[in-house]
Amino acid sequence: MLYCFLRIMLDISSSAVILAGGNSKGFSDDKGALLLGNKALIRYVFDVVDAIVDEVIIATDTQERADRYAKLLPKTVKFVINSHVDQDTLQGSLKEAIAGFKAAKNKYTLLVSYDAPFINEKLVQFLLDLAIGKTAAVVRTPDNNTECLCAVYQTKVVLETVNQAIMDNNEVADLQGLVEKLRGVRYISMSVIEQIDPMLQSFFTINTPVDLKQAKSMLERKQHH
Repeated sequence: MLYCFLRIMLDISSSAVILAGGNSKGFSDDKGALLLGNKALIRYVFDVVDAIVDEVIIATDTQERADRYAKLLPKTVKFVINSHVDQDTLQGSLKEAIAGFKAAKNKYTLLVSYDAPFINEKLVQFLLDLAIGKTAAVVRTPDNNTECLCAVYQTKVVLETVNQAIMDNNEVADLQGLVEKLRGVRYISMSVIEQIDPMLQSFFTINTPVDLKQAKSMLERKQHH
């Protein structure tokens, strides 16, 4: 109860946007609906973030896909379709992300992908805590690339930054380009993340049937420990 009160007083309410669009290359069925163990892929991600944030939003590219996922998830989940975003200059995952940010009601938004079944609950909470008072909390690799998914952003600031870039005719090509335009980002090194998620499994995504096979092996090892 005290923690909830502090969250309200400090205005650290949070949403999660799960990006669930794009092609499922190499798969005959929709990737998010594929079973890993006895659960759909998208459900693994949902179950982790739903236990932490105040609302969960699925951002996808078609109504058909939203309807399919709605059958796999609780009725409390909100769906947004990226084609409803009016900025034609935005593409791909960035357009889905902005659709999700527009629907988010809370100050901070966790951005994750639907094909990352081993996202670590402690890492999510850690990123949300580090984002307080910052425009974003983003993991940075040793070669200075940023992990723009599995990251937390200040919702309003992101929307204002994208709108300003469009007004100034400054193209925002992708999520990394968005992060580069933000000021006041808290970057976290991989060495810090490894203390929470030693195998960095939170960043493992399933893009091919080979990845799915590897995920099944990873899941079996986790279940045997």
